[in-house]
Amino acid sequence: MSTSVDRIAKPWGSRTPYGRDEPWPVRVDTFLAEGVTPVDVEQWVQSASILHSDGDAMDVAVRDGAMVGVRGRAADRVNRGRLGPKDLFGWQANASRDRLTRPLVRRAGRLTECDWDTAMDAIVERSQGLLDEHGPGSMGFYTSGQLFLEEYYTLSVLARAGVGTNHLDGNTRLCTSTAAEALKESFGCDGQPASYDDIDHADVIALYGHNLAETQPVQWMRVLDRLAGTDPPRLLCVDPRPTPVARRATVHLAPRGGTNVALLNALLHEIIRTGRVDHRFIEAHTVGFAEVAETVEPCTPAWASAICDIPASRISEAAELLGTADRLLSTVLQGVYQSHQATGAAVQINNLHLIRGMLGRAGAGVLQMNGQPTAQNTRECGANGDLPGFRNWQNDDHVADLARVWNVEPETIAHHEPPTHAMQMFRYAEQGSIRMLWISGTNPAVSLPELSRIRSVLSQDRLFVVVQDLFLTETAQLADVVLPAATWGEKTGVLTNADRTVHLSDKAVDPPGEARPDLQIFLDYARRMNFRDKDDAPLITWHDPESVFDAWKRCSAGRPCDYTGLTYEKLRGGSGIQWPCNDDAPEGTDRLYGQGVTWADPDTCESYGKDLVTGAPLSKEEYRAANPAGRAMLKAAPYLPPREMPSHEFPFQLSTGRTLYHFHTRTKTGRAPQLNAAAPDVWVEMSSYDAGERELTEGDLVEITSSRGTVRARVRVTDIRRGMLFLPFHYGYWDTASGCGPDSTVQGRAVNETTVTDWDPVSKQPLFKTATAAVKLVERSDGRHSPAPTNTASAPVRPHSVRATGGGTSAQVQESLETSPRRIGCTRVDT
Repeated sequence: MSTSVDRIAKPWGSRTPYGRDEPWPVRVDTFLAEGVTPVDVEQWVQSASILHSDGDAMDVAVRDGAMVGVRGRAADRVNRGRLGPKDLFGWQANASRDRLTRPLVRRAGRLTECDWDTAMDAIVERSQGLLDEHGPGSMGFYTSGQLFLEEYYTLSVLARAGVGTNHLDGNTRLCTSTAAEALKESFGCDGQPASYDDIDHADVIALYGHNLAETQPVQWMRVLDRLAGTDPPRLLCVDPRPTPVARRATVHLAPRGGTNVALLNALLHEIIRTGRVDHRFIEAHTVGFAEVAETVEPCTPAWASAICDIPASRISEAAELLGTADRLLSTVLQGVYQSHQATGAAVQINNLHLIRGMLGRAGAGVLQMNGQPTAQNTRECGANGDLPGFRNWQNDDHVADLARVWNVEPETIAHHEPPTHAMQMFRYAEQGSIRMLWISGTNPAVSLPELSRIRSVLSQDRLFVVVQDLFLTETAQLADVVLPAATWGEKTGVLTNADRTVHLSDKAVDPPGEARPDLQIFLDYARRMNFRDKDDAPLITWHDPESVFDAWKRCSAGRPCDYTGLTYEKLRGGSGIQWPCNDDAPEGTDRLYGQGVTWADPDTCESYGKDLVTGAPLSKEEYRAANPAGRAMLKAAPYLPPREMPSHEFPFQLSTGRTLYHFHTRTKTGRAPQLNAAAPDVWVEMSSYDAGERELTEGDLVEITSSRGTVRARVRVTDIRRGMLFLPFHYGYWDTASGCGPDSTVQGRAVNETTVTDWDPVSKQPLFKTATAAVKLVERSDGRHSPAPTNTASAPVRPHSVRATGGGTSAQVQESLETSPRRIGCTRVDT
């Protein structure tokens, strides 16, 4: 029996209740274009979502060489057939009429169409000139969290062993670097300890700064089904906003911004004080308990209450919930990762699990979640600046082993200083030491903090900017060369989700025009640059996705993220498989550390750790002295006040984040009509108290100003904590609703005009939730009281250029100035 469900109004669909320790029932979600029935579908092609980190498995419906819909894969362990709104509707963006279809090069200040040889020759000529004149440090690569494993690995090899640069990072720096760093600090190595299956078994689920309902909606469906079944879990939610998770929580804590470490230290204090500690586990598997206990001893609930502005009784209630859990699952996301003392806070959540012995068994574990869809691959393959295979850049043996895999000399691989993180790369570009920046699959002119500065950096004449993307984004408009890329469904590759599940996404349709897969672009560049190994043979020997995957397997062999037991054939037809997958675990590994911590030994660990306050790297000798047996590390973090505090001029704390219906900077979701209609414009959440004090009402247009810039938004009055504003960060300088292309003057919509250039000292993740701001009325919801605007930001325009709207620019791109994306009518079926 099928029933039609409006998955915008009811984004989590219908319930399939189940009890604790029972399997999650199947529910297959399907969405087809208007007029298309399942009988009309000529082929279903296997894939998985790249619009969040959940990795929801799906099949793509194909008819007449075009994508016409999707359905969830019932056999897959991640989603059991379910799809979220972005999964169901986001595919329509692939067919947008403003897709890039030919390369563009800047001539006389204008981007004009050219062929691939012309574009690639321009890139190669500049690359070779910079290498000859300034060396490999003059080139940087800034990539995405939406490519495939094969593409990241190829980029990592050509950047590190071909160019020889240390300047390589991904936009995963913005969303997942704290997750990786917290895992390295506690366990010596990246790799998610827990599994999504733990939702089926936990009796308490704690969500720290993680709005699961909107960021990973399919796993929220799983939680809702547990809540509707027998023996439902109790939920702890730590979030200043009244999210759907908060509304269903047994205990909801809404701390003042920047005080996560104080709150977590108080929770640790209470668990230790009440004796809810697994001393046997601590003695067998950890080091550092005494230091943590000493640090949190004075951190009483009353002490934390004064800092966090939460009643002490509520903190004690949360500690009781955590302390009495039989099987505790914790999830963590941007409310921790993008806040003050990000890594310090995330590590304290690991500490809660370690002192309670909640690790490595069904229902007991921690999920330091990812934000970007393929962030795990970025990290595994070294496209985030680390060495591939979770090798340690400070360990000469690890560098030598990687050099053996690549058949290069160890000195070829830059490793004598820490990898250059994204924020530092843009600073080097600003200062002039980086002269070429290749940006693939991301839009920093909207997503990075303090956008006026980012536009200024990208607009420098001395900086040669290459952008590889699907659309003429705000960043692409500032480029010297733009390369049209293919996306999922138009190419084949592997992607790995936040709980280590590896999926294969097969090519379903051809990319538009002359657009190429990112892998083919990187391979073409490597060939033209004539990168060689130490025997003067080609450095890169693979030629297609499957041959890259085979090469990656050799690189991952014997490492924590071991893929050697996986093949394309094994990944086709059934469920995704969790790494490590090898001879010892031929069907994959559901949870890590069931037999103790395995990758913290000084000779095998990915990192020797850092000081949680200063971020200074520890040496191998310091690490070995503190952890000679390679156990999990309990690391204390004292609370420190945030650097930017509310003032008379800027009385609000400002937090940015995501909404259910959009991903990143809306380049895809803004072109899906249902998703765009659900959230067409930016808004600002403020408490009813703050709104009333300023005589603001729902729908009023206000100006939110920080010391760095201004954004305009309509007011939403909610139960967010007093003194805090929340704005979604997705919105840039193009407007599908009005039919305007990305270079139209859409003023004041990008919240990152206001955010601060600051980052966590340990993970180097930008702190998007630490700014302060003021609010001023611009216009009443009924149109009254509209003073002259002040300091609004306009669309990014390169000072020495105007984007071409003629003279060879493709019809598809020209149309973006005049038309909105093609709207496809559709139906929805829940089975």
